[in-house]
Amino acid sequence: MKLNELRDNPGAAKKRMRVGRGPGSGKGKTAGRGTKGQNSRAGGGVRPYFEGGQLPLVRRLPEKRGFQNRYRVAYAPVNLDRIADFEQEVTPETLAKAGIIRKASLPVAILGRGDVDRALTVRAHRFSASAKAKIEAAGGVVEVLPLNA
Repeated sequence: MKLNELRDNPGAAKKRMRVGRGPGSGKGKTAGRGTKGQNSRAGGGVRPYFEGGQLPLVRRLPEKRGFQNRYRVAYAPVNLDRIADFEQEVTPETLAKAGIIRKASLPVAILGRGDVDRALTVRAHRFSASAKAKIEAAGGVVEVLPLNA
């Protein structure tokens, strides 16, 4: 087989309809647009959200409006009661392996619900003040990881 022998499957390539080219074409005179009216004119039609004067859907749904910050950092929250059973070291990798967070690449925030009864080394991207105080009170170490790593 050579490049010049390549062909589309039969019926795969359909010729485009040339509208407004006489009555024999089947799309002559009004070119399939009907007669008169906004949609029959060149450049006619309404803008995408226009609903004939009715209050458009985008204005009827207030919860869909507003600012969405593209650069917001979404932390995976982990409370102390979830990490109380860990033996020594708590990192995003160990949390992901234990199924507490979905992926080790997510930034982790340690929150203060629950208690810690052993000295843990906790590495995370963010700590609440109460979580930090509870970990250090139990003799543990708190290490803040950089966000981009």
